[in-house]
Amino acid sequence: MWEDLVARYAWADEDELEAYTFSVIAGRTEDEVIRAFGGDADVSRMMTFGEASHEQANQRCELLRVVTAEAHVVAVEWGYRGSIPEIARRASADGGEFFSVYRDINARYQVMHAVDGRVDGMFDPFDLLDAASTGPDPELPEWAAGVSFHMETLCAESLALMERTMGVRIDPAWIDIPLRTVLVASPSALFEDPATAWTP
Repeated sequence: MWEDLVARYAWADEDELEAYTFSVIAGRTEDEVIRAFGGDADVSRMMTFGEASHEQANQRCELLRVVTAEAHVVAVEWGYRGSIPEIARRASADGGEFFSVYRDINARYQVMHAVDGRVDGMFDPFDLLDAASTGPDPELPEWAAGVSFHMETLCAESLALMERTMGVRIDPAWIDIPLRTVLVASPSALFEDPATAWTP
């Protein structure tokens, strides 16, 4: 049931992580995902989420952590790389599938889905809170049909939608245990046209 799925992710609304993006990618290896995100798959080390976020803040770099789960690759970031549409297109090209959930401390949220190199839905669930109470139900992508969002469970509902769509459970243990970690290029170095990269 949907309520049980949301309850499974209660930790996401209770956790005090300042910012994160979880991305689930089907049809790709870890190395392919790392390259799609702008990283060097040949140079990696094991780091926890806390270690990676600390290094990013101190050295002004960007790091990507990846783990394989149920034949999917999960990318875990202290940041926003997985929320960029061009990353979703690259990671899902040629028959792949991509789903990401992003939030930050400034109450910005995003869920995005792409398949075969095309973003077929991207929205901020926070924006739907007022829309649901002041007007007709907002038009959502087919993969988000039947889902309503609530402020107190916004993160849990976003991750539950990810699991419902991709069939992969996001394990909160991935935050605390070391995962394969790589340095990724800045978006300005990765994209020839940054404006287009952010366009769905």
